[in-house]
Amino acid sequence: MDRGWESQFRARMREFELTRAPRKGEVSVSLKVRVVSGCFHRQCSPHAYTLIDKELASRTSRRPEFTFVEHESGPELLVYLALGTAGITLAKSVIDLVTAIIKARSEGINKGDRPSDPVEIIVRRVGDGDKFVEETVFRVGHADPVGRAEIEVGVDAALKRLFGDKRAKIPARVTRRTTPKRGAPNRSG
Repeated sequence: MDRGWESQFRARMREFELTRAPRKGEVSVSLKVRVVSGCFHRQCSPHAYTLIDKELASRTSRRPEFTFVEHESGPELLVYLALGTAGITLAKSVIDLVTAIIKARSEGINKGDRPSDPVEIIVRRVGDGDKFVEETVFRVGHADPVGRAEIEVGVDAALKRLFGDKRAKIPARVTRRTTPKRGAPNRSG
């Protein structure tokens, strides 16, 4: 059974791939910063998005390595990663941007943004055929300390698991989930 948001996700990924076709050895993935409950968009989080916008503006002069997509549930980055003999490689700047988004969320809440529910970092992709796969890297509250290194380790482990490396060590804060079970709440974006 295909859920509406999965169809929208597939369409977003196809559109992203049409803007720049993958190079040899590259695959497209989504890195999502999704609020657990409530919203994390421009209207509810204006202070956070002011910081996110500044971060995005500082990157406009560089070759775009990602597409930034806003959702009510939180921002999403559509990116390519390299699958090679050296392993899975995600651009350092993408991890830096995810870290900046998490920090902006925290600073925004400290300045009055609401609601203040935790966010999850999720890595997902469209697999073979119509298979949809996602890995939840971890959940973080606005007051929880989290740094670039922890995000990088979690995302790297989730990517390895997403692409079938069962040996990947999942850090304690990382969880695994595949396509939601029937009756699971619809999570747009």
